[in-house]
Amino acid sequence: MSVYLVKAKGWRYDFTLKGDRYTNTWFKTKREAKQKEVEKRKEVLKNPILPVMETQTDTAFSELINRWLDHVQAYKSEEYYKTNRNLARHWVRLWGHLLCSELLTRMIEKRLIERKKVSAYSANKELRHLRTIFNFGKKKQILAINPTDGIEFFPVTKRIKYVPSPADIDKALSFANQEIMDYLMAVKDTMARVSEINRLTWDDVDLESKYLVLYTRKKKGGHLTPRKIPMTQRLYEILCNRYATRNFDYPWVFCNTYKDWKTGEKVTAQFKYRSTILKTLCEKASVKRFSFHALRHSGASILDNMNVPLGTIQKILGHENRTTTEIYLHSIGGSEMEAMSIFEAATQKSHTDPHTGDPQ
Repeated sequence: MSVYLVKAKGWRYDFTLKGDRYTNTWFKTKREAKQKEVEKRKEVLKNPILPVMETQTDTAFSELINRWLDHVQAYKSEEYYKTNRNLARHWVRLWGHLLCSELLTRMIEKRLIERKKVSAYSANKELRHLRTIFNFGKKKQILAINPTDGIEFFPVTKRIKYVPSPADIDKALSFANQEIMDYLMAVKDTMARVSEINRLTWDDVDLESKYLVLYTRKKKGGHLTPRKIPMTQRLYEILCNRYATRNFDYPWVFCNTYKDWKTGEKVTAQFKYRSTILKTLCEKASVKRFSFHALRHSGASILDNMNVPLGTIQKILGHENRTTTEIYLHSIGGSEMEAMSIFEAATQKSHTDPHTGDPQ
């Protein structure tokens, strides 16, 4: 986006050529801005050693948001892009007419205080994303300062994450039809992220060696990184049945057919995350509602209870850091239980008669 409008100011061109940035403001019409951009490009190409004499003018907040979203769409996961896009809509309504230099710290603080009325978590989430966006602007050398610097996160009450019992999971899944059951069992038996199962293709499935390859972008650098996950016998049978009846027109293991709201036509594509699936199943089963992600937590806790090494659990979950895996372990470890048994024995001993051994 090299030509854009800044509300109440005018049109502007902003482009990079041969590693140098050229920008000029404010033109009355888009045509005039584009014409000046063309003239400037010709001038630069005609004079390859021309020094950049342009004064670095400020960047519109809406332009920063557009560049950030383009970056996220190219390098990050689809879910992360959707989150940023939804947040950006609210910010552009508030600050889309401003230049970044006009967006002051106190204005952001006011927004965050309003969000805190919903929850401290919501306010902190926006602060994290805004801070990342402005740091992105600094990294790309289109901003000099980050207006969120110095803003502190609101204190929150941390709670133990609810992890459903295996019985409640099985009860909820029993109400699913075969297609949804297959999908949920794939999530459950691989402890995968939903996005990993959604992008799973038949090329990623090795039925002969009984493993599948999952790809995730939740890695430093945004690269899609693969890892091999052995199949359970249950998942192997599910995938064998699906492979035998697969539609050769589509590469994905799980497809979703829906009606396009624009054209009205039926479209088949890779399975998309639908938050209502488990909500509906939990209601039918009369169990406490849990999310797709809770299946990962549940699986990790079961492995931990069975004394599977932490490093192995980390590999299955696809975590970069060991500390992230530890967050997923909600079981009470054997060392803690042993410690409390020692404490109980010591406490009971202190309350007995030293001569008779009877309780005092």
